[in-house]
Amino acid sequence: MALIRSIIHLLWMATTVMPYALLIMLGTLFGVRGLPLYRIAAAWLSLCISGARVLLGIRARVSGMENLPQGEHDGAILLVKHQSTYETFLMPTIMPHPLAYVFKKELLYVPFFGWAIGRLDMIHIDRSQRAQAFNKVVQQGKDLLAKGIWIIMFPEGTRIERGQKGTYKTGGTRLAIETGAPVVPIAVTSAKVWGRRAFVKRPGVVDVSIGKPISSVGREAEELMQEVEAWIEAEMRRLDPEAYPAVH
Repeated sequence: MALIRSIIHLLWMATTVMPYALLIMLGTLFGVRGLPLYRIAAAWLSLCISGARVLLGIRARVSGMENLPQGEHDGAILLVKHQSTYETFLMPTIMPHPLAYVFKKELLYVPFFGWAIGRLDMIHIDRSQRAQAFNKVVQQGKDLLAKGIWIIMFPEGTRIERGQKGTYKTGGTRLAIETGAPVVPIAVTSAKVWGRRAFVKRPGVVDVSIGKPISSVGREAEELMQEVEAWIEAEMRRLDPEAYPAVH
């Protein structure tokens, strides 16, 4: 049954992405930019998350929303634990500000999905050109934060297996220091139900825990990321203790 449900949900996403992507691309032809296009994309993501709840039995349980910056013009860099596609789709549906993802440019070539995100206020980078890529992130990041758009990054760089920890890279904290925006650490237990490369998904609850903002002013990137890493990994152990071996 789980296999059948997973196939149906995949078909649901593949079918629904096409009209939403076409709407975004048509919008750009008529000069539509910014927030209206983002809302179209967020509507599709909400459809995917609703589909996961109905078809797969996966639901999100979010805590710590009160920790998010409350001011209309307050910026933030969200640094999120990355275990599956689920949190990538979920975050824009729960956040009070539009989000801009930092992602590798190869995603732009994915039919419909990539064509659409290339027309949104996102930051796509060429990982083979590290210095130029980071300069682009900083410049675009400043512009987006000035518009009230929050930046979201996965500091481990890729999806990580349940119970494992990747290498936390300092790109997010470097950006925060350059822009003066605080970082917000977020722990996510999506791998309990939607594994890193799993085709078959299982019903269950994905816990999303949002930490308090950490000021980037006067900080060093490495030291700030160590604080982010320590909070996220400790929170992961609290939320999903079965995934981590007991320490004696």
